[in-house]
Amino acid sequence: MSQDVNPSAQQPEPVQQPEPAQQPEPAQQAPIQQAQVPPQPVQQYQPPQQYSQQYPQIQDPQQQYAQQQYGSQPYPLSYAPAPPTNTLSIIALVGSFFVSLVGIICGHIARKQIRQNGENGRGRALAGLIIGYVGLGFTVLFILFYGLLIAGLVASSSGY
Repeated sequence: MSQDVNPSAQQPEPVQQPEPAQQPEPAQQAPIQQAQVPPQPVQQYQPPQQYSQQYPQIQDPQQQYAQQQYGSQPYPLSYAPAPPTNTLSIIALVGSFFVSLVGIICGHIARKQIRQNGENGRGRALAGLIIGYVGLGFTVLFILFYGLLIAGLVASSSGY
């Protein structure tokens, strides 16, 4: 049971690496010549056939249906002016940052005027009311806290 072994089949052949190409130095390189391209004629743009059809002209509806009489001019369309902003709503919003009662009182009066007159400023009046009530709540808590603190200090110091 002997096998014939080819000694050259067992040893792989060495792989030859290609040598890197040597590039000439920049001074030795030949100048690059630009290829001359002949100019091509410019073609005029032609729209596609489906868009080239003509649409009929529409006449002015005023001229078509109505004749103006006695030289009257039609009234131009315009928007209705916006209703004015309620002044007390602005005072309520600004005042509520400094004195809470100003925001509360002016806010309630402003909301009543806005309902009656249809003025703008409902959101400002409501914001003045909310900020005023929150400020009033903090003021009440502040007074209660310091009132109880002072009462506790007085009670603890009088027991000598």
